[in-house]
Amino acid sequence: MSSNEKDALGYPKLEPRTPVPSDIEVSQDIVKLGLLPMKTLAENNLGLEEDEYLPWGVHKAKVKLSVRDRLKDKPDGNYIVVTGINPTPLGEGKSTTTIGLAQALGASLGRKSLACIRQPSQGPTFGIKGGAAGGGYAQVVPMEEFNLHLTGDIHAVTAANNLLAAAVESRMFHEKSQSDENLFKRLCPPGKGFSPVMKKRLEKLGIDPTKNPEELTSDEKSAFARLDIDPDTLTWQRVLDTCDRHLRKVEVGLGKSETTKASPGSTEREQHNRTTGFDITVASEVMAVLALTTSLTDMREKLGKMVVGYSKKGEPISADDLGCGGALTVLMKDAIMPTLMQTVEKTPVLVHAGPFANIATGNSSIVADQIALKLADYVVTEAGFGADIGMEKFMNIKCRESGLKPKCAVIVATVRALKMHGGGGAVSAGKPLPPEYKEENIELVKKGCCNLVKHIENALKFKVKVVVAINKFSTDTDAEINAVAEICKAAGAFDAVLANHWAEGGEGAKNLAIAVEKACAEANVDDFKFLYDVNCSIKDKIMAISKEIYGAKGVEYTELAEKQIEQYNTSGFSNLPICIAKTQYSFSCDASAKGVPTDFVITVREIRSCVGAGFLYPICGDIMTIPGLPTRPGFYDVDLDSETGDVIGLF
Repeated sequence: MSSNEKDALGYPKLEPRTPVPSDIEVSQDIVKLGLLPMKTLAENNLGLEEDEYLPWGVHKAKVKLSVRDRLKDKPDGNYIVVTGINPTPLGEGKSTTTIGLAQALGASLGRKSLACIRQPSQGPTFGIKGGAAGGGYAQVVPMEEFNLHLTGDIHAVTAANNLLAAAVESRMFHEKSQSDENLFKRLCPPGKGFSPVMKKRLEKLGIDPTKNPEELTSDEKSAFARLDIDPDTLTWQRVLDTCDRHLRKVEVGLGKSETTKASPGSTEREQHNRTTGFDITVASEVMAVLALTTSLTDMREKLGKMVVGYSKKGEPISADDLGCGGALTVLMKDAIMPTLMQTVEKTPVLVHAGPFANIATGNSSIVADQIALKLADYVVTEAGFGADIGMEKFMNIKCRESGLKPKCAVIVATVRALKMHGGGGAVSAGKPLPPEYKEENIELVKKGCCNLVKHIENALKFKVKVVVAINKFSTDTDAEINAVAEICKAAGAFDAVLANHWAEGGEGAKNLAIAVEKACAEANVDDFKFLYDVNCSIKDKIMAISKEIYGAKGVEYTELAEKQIEQYNTSGFSNLPICIAKTQYSFSCDASAKGVPTDFVITVREIRSCVGAGFLYPICGDIMTIPGLPTRPGFYDVDLDSETGDVIGLF
């Protein structure tokens, strides 16, 4: 695994085994050889001061945001985003390429590099796709710690989200069963003044927040105490970090104690129940806030502004209206700090936030990238799934919020996926690949390159340099790889490079790193541009993404979506950027439409508001916000060696 020969960072050079063992075997082998002590990684390699990080166990640490203040005058490093083509269900190695490129820049070229990636959800970890630590000899270690719990950030998001959901149900229940006067008395008992979050509501209502509760008029007390939530407008759902299709639609409030008077003065009681559902945690707006926040103060504001629904008068109801904003921030106070880990070649990694790209923003956090750009010369950050969703959201939402500008976009492609887009047989997890994927078929590859070319063209619209990483599989031939490279360069890519980091570690991505370094040197961040102006109408922004990025001929809206647009316009939310939820497997909303579909229409079935995080969230086609499990989920293979305590079977 390692030798007396040194890499560019001065550590024992990686000696990969052939054939490459399973991901977890590689990770456990590397850990047994010895990882860098966290003090060495944080202080010697990155230049953190002792009080700027908090050790979290042996192999992890939380990095404080204060490091940005100390280094505020230091120029930012080169900002690189890794994205991909529309993938097969097996994945094309985007996370692996992100880690492999960072390893190549560091261990092979001797540059100060840092990778920024998302924390994986346990949904796909125990479902089909697996984790997100990378793979083979380009991964974050220990991979079982990375993929399972990490430092508890996703659990914090779950707790915060569900506290707000409980607050919504509880408030509607108590308002149904109490008068305005009694509500106010219970919210503001004698001798207890308004709390800070209550004063926020007073200010929203135009009531002097310096008043004491007893000084409010009867009308002011009623306005303060009764939110009068319209249950038909509620979009806030409970979450959990598990794939569970049976929770997509549930009924709550069915217990015998969840009853209220049928009407004021009535002796009859009725069930206080309603239909709602669950999302997966990484689709929660709380997760989006974590990914898009820039400070603890900013996170407090964003969490408090999250809108759960509307009153019967059409007024937006926020977390602060429910008295929850401060408590949510307390639950998230540690989660705002990125987690520091290392790769198999001892290069540093910041892991933070975990929104899916198909049903959320799909990028790691702004604060992780900001910290990384002050600590390293090259920062490799990952955008989820294909460039049509992950990269588009990175450019139009994340960069708009952060003010950061990338120099280079790396688009990951595989011969396998290109053959699929060229008309190859169906690729399914757990099933053997059709023969055309194992045999040379240059024409099929060339035909499928239309998908890759479209992604290159899309990336160029943002005025960044584009480098294509052709992620090598053992069945790929030189002729197939050369054909892809030629087509990429003709389409405007700065370069297209074969990468074999999965099998060889950083050395396998050395040529990719050289190409990226050259691209960054020639890039001009002042050329960077967004796809649309946020002050355009909601429909115009959705149309811009649908036509320019997806290639759709138009957009259709359901009656519900039209009503929601009207509501958002009235509420002053029309100037927010757009985060479209759709399938990752196609430019269209039809997952089976491969290559570059044409003459199709995007159907928006509903639009949720993520006012706190700062975007509107159109849900298109039949995309689900909580996945289901397959017949044979990944958890069948996972177990524990009770003698050693080692996790086994985790990829």
